[in-house]
Amino acid sequence: MKISLLISSLPTESAATRMRVWRSIKNCGAATLRDGVYLLPSTHANKFDDISQDHHSEQGKAYIFNCHCPENIDLVKLFDRNEEYSSFLKQLKMLENELDVTKKNEHLKHIRKLKKSLNQLMQIDYFPQPIQEQSIQALNELEYQIVRLGEIHEPQISLQTIHVLQAEHFQNRVWATRKRPWIDRLASAWLIQKFIDPYAKFKWLASPTDCPSDAIGFDFDGAKFTHIDCFVTFEVLMHSFNQIDPALNKIAEIVHYLDIGGHEPAEAVGFEKVIHGLKTTILDDDQLLILSNHIFDGLYADLLGESLEH
Repeated sequence: MKISLLISSLPTESAATRMRVWRSIKNCGAATLRDGVYLLPSTHANKFDDISQDHHSEQGKAYIFNCHCPENIDLVKLFDRNEEYSSFLKQLKMLENELDVTKKNEHLKHIRKLKKSLNQLMQIDYFPQPIQEQSIQALNELEYQIVRLGEIHEPQISLQTIHVLQAEHFQNRVWATRKRPWIDRLASAWLIQKFIDPYAKFKWLASPTDCPSDAIGFDFDGAKFTHIDCFVTFEVLMHSFNQIDPALNKIAEIVHYLDIGGHEPAEAVGFEKVIHGLKTTILDDDQLLILSNHIFDGLYADLLGESLEH
């Protein structure tokens, strides 16, 4: 295997410069062979470029060599990240043991910081071991657990086939879901009114068992539309009625992340704060839906404009 070596030296007078360069080397995941000699797989050699320039700008010296790895160097062992992953898993366990519904927002902030830490670690994990996948799974499971804290009658994932339906068969209907709706239910109700059933009426249930027989249930176990496979209810509705465009796809990413976790879109946390603010100040679910619809309308218009520009 080919490797890249950075051989460098810096003036001894500037401790701050030496610390900055050391952090850069650490952040790029280079292995230290000895003081001033650092190693990366050649596929990541470009990470040495800025560090080399930093040396020269501080009147230091830096040379980059590409060569074949000597047989006596065990790269897998040299770049082993097991200890860092083990530390990460311990942090997850500590957070899990502290879970408290009254601290849900704090837990969400914490798990998102941990997710960024894991992503940074994975970016410098050049020879992944099974513990990487174990860490990803543990993070996703804890994130899902935190997102669901305090939520009652949350739907479980079911394995079904999503069938394409005709919106004309779902007009002027009563649609029922659990009361005090959060992101997935609010987004689903917005999608229903905007794209499927413009004159839809909504009933907010204290329990899924209260769903009237003539109502179309959504986002609870046994409902007509609920979580299927990897899709949240909003996504299931999109696919069921073939309502798919770039702007809706982006909203789906945001709703998916805020409902069950996963990949974090840039807009997600800010959007969550707005909806959370509405929910905490508006106790009437009909009024909450009316106002959140305006938020979704604005988000959709902005995202649609972006997609047309591209």
